[in-house]
Amino acid sequence: MIELTNTTSSKIAAEFVRGRVKAGSPAMGMVMTLVIVVPEDDAEAAMKAAREASHEHPARALGVILGDARGAAEINAQVGTGAGWTGETAVIRLKGEVVKHAASVVLPLLLPDSPVAVWWPTEAPDDPAADPLGALAQRRITDAAAAPRAKGKALHVQCASYVKGNTDLAWTRITPWRALLAAALDQHQVKVTGASVSAERISPSADLLAAWLGSRLRVTVDRTNSPGPGITEVVLETTDGPIRISRPDGKLATYESPGKPDRPIALKRRSLPELLAEELRRLDEDDVYAEVAKKLRKAQAS
Repeated sequence: MIELTNTTSSKIAAEFVRGRVKAGSPAMGMVMTLVIVVPEDDAEAAMKAAREASHEHPARALGVILGDARGAAEINAQVGTGAGWTGETAVIRLKGEVVKHAASVVLPLLLPDSPVAVWWPTEAPDDPAADPLGALAQRRITDAAAAPRAKGKALHVQCASYVKGNTDLAWTRITPWRALLAAALDQHQVKVTGASVSAERISPSADLLAAWLGSRLRVTVDRTNSPGPGITEVVLETTDGPIRISRPDGKLATYESPGKPDRPIALKRRSLPELLAEELRRLDEDDVYAEVAKKLRKAQAS
């Protein structure tokens, strides 16, 4: 990593070119620009997750750390290639007046003719699409479960401001649950009369799963609390008896269905790089998430 102090966007871009030439690879085969907007305290963990996700999605990763907006403008950066990354990376620290104009620093560094994703690992704006950095992107990724405060409210705030291109990792976390439940109903062609979701008291993912089940099955879904970790049980009440998926340890689940023996299912809680990589595969609108966000927004309004 090359340290650049009191630098500019053009000097950071020049360092990218110099690094590629030095590596003997003028074209790195990068498929997107990933902008990570993160506080200093969370930057190391976020960049590590982005580095692992880049193994599936070679990208120019720009870590943007917004410091104190008071005082003289200052841009410092660490720029490099390799070191576990499949593309290029820069960690850019902004201080002073330039904090209010972060988009003007990032814009010249975006890869031409390729998609842009912006990820807020912890502290996300209330309206990502209206944020100056979010406005640069086709994909805007938040994480209500990682909000430093008011986690329960964070999801509803994101649902209220949903527009095409927004997503939340709380939704990504329930992909395996949704797949298992859909498969269960494919195997059992029965009428579902009710459902319940048990999870930690504050679990944005459980709220989304309950809303998804309610919208798809058109039944009342009870949301109950459990010690966790995360979602621990989903029960579908059917005319033939309950279909139950229980995961008390966050690793191995038990699948119970009418007339069949119980069987174990691998249902491990997924890591942050896995979640991020999944979301970077999709750059078009997630129609199902849009529907669920709308349902939660209406429920909150009422």
